Amino acid sequence: MCQRVLPLLLALVSFPWLPLSAVAEGTLPSPSGEVLLTISGNIVLPNVDDQARFDREMLMAIAPTEVHTGTPWHSDSAHYEGPLFREVLAAAGVRSDRIRVRALNDYEAEIPLAELHDYDVILAMSRNGTPLQIREFGPLFVLYPFDDHPELHNESVRFRSVWHVVHIHAP
Repeated sequence: MCQRVLPLLLALVSFPWLPLSAVAEGTLPSPSGEVLLTISGNIVLPNVDDQARFDREMLMAIAPTEVHTGTPWHSDSAHYEGPLFREVLAAAGVRSDRIRVRALNDYEAEIPLAELHDYDVILAMSRNGTPLQIREFGPLFVLYPFDDHPELHNESVRFRSVWHVVHIHAP
């Protein structure tokens, strides 16, 4: 019983936007708009069957963060906005030391959760105030703060910087 209650209480403290009834039931609120992200696997706060599904409004309510950075795929720096990736995973109650991120085209990359705690990685949803469209790396883009941390300019991080993100699995 304690193993189930403690993560739920931590979720309530960490995510005050979660209704108390949702935390008590062990679920997230259901999305009311188009689902942009589904998290499956080892999670403790599902909202649809055994998955956590998020629409744009839900995602933007979780630790909205702005990052000004360049990327290896753009010729200029830009302002990106989206939720802190680690907080999205915490909102779903992910219980794993790594995740698999999948894109629309089924490209997958594994990311160790320790890396998401070492750096303020976001799930970028907009660039320079404009929502990311599919042709522009959207709807969600795993964005590392490249300009703040030169050590992130390496092949491993580039492979983990998945765009067109639609699904995350916690093994």
